[in-house]
Amino acid sequence: MSRVPAQLPLGVGLRDDATFNNYYASSANASLVDHLSHQLMAGSEPFLYLWGAPGSGRSHLLQAACHAASDQDKRALYLPLADLGHFPPLMLEDIERLDLVAIDDLEYVIGRKRWEEALFHAFNRLRDAGKALLIAANKPPRHLEVALPDLASRLAWGVTFHLHPMDDSDRLAALKLRANVRGMQLPDDVGRYIMHRGPRELGELCRALETLDQASLSAKRKLTIPFVKSALNW
Repeated sequence: MSRVPAQLPLGVGLRDDATFNNYYASSANASLVDHLSHQLMAGSEPFLYLWGAPGSGRSHLLQAACHAASDQDKRALYLPLADLGHFPPLMLEDIERLDLVAIDDLEYVIGRKRWEEALFHAFNRLRDAGKALLIAANKPPRHLEVALPDLASRLAWGVTFHLHPMDDSDRLAALKLRANVRGMQLPDDVGRYIMHRGPRELGELCRALETLDQASLSAKRKLTIPFVKSALNW
């Protein structure tokens, strides 16, 4: 049984379903997932930066990397700055004792002097300690309006990946994968109905699958369009 990854004492944790096994990697994103899953191996790139639009799966992948680190008996910390950026950056102190630090939503603290300086020094300490750093944002490093030149320079190090958005065929494949992990059979016509009638954001669609999973178990029904209409009130 894997250990629980290191977490902040601020209510910040990892979603149980945010794993690599639960992530559908399109051909455009396959290289990124390969780098993430091997980041803690000897000789791998210790600093990875990924960027993409909201809903592109950034947070899922960062949390998956933390779960994978825990499975290897490594200590990992997930820091979503959209939730934590209004706090002082004290959570960055001594993070070099961890094996992997995954910083999400970097754009939320860019331009704030105290945070930028703390990130710069944390980056240097992690590098000197030979630890891994994973950063995600909504823009590539060169397009962030970083006020501290030294931090801008550090963000340009390592390997940068663009998390490409999914087309409808990718979204359907992702939904079918999530359903399969839950032990559900999702026919293509039902999946397309959910996509066309439901929210566009994949995370919201996956939450709809959770509702359908519970409803189908309770009713002992397979997933059909009439059943989905009834269970989701669509």
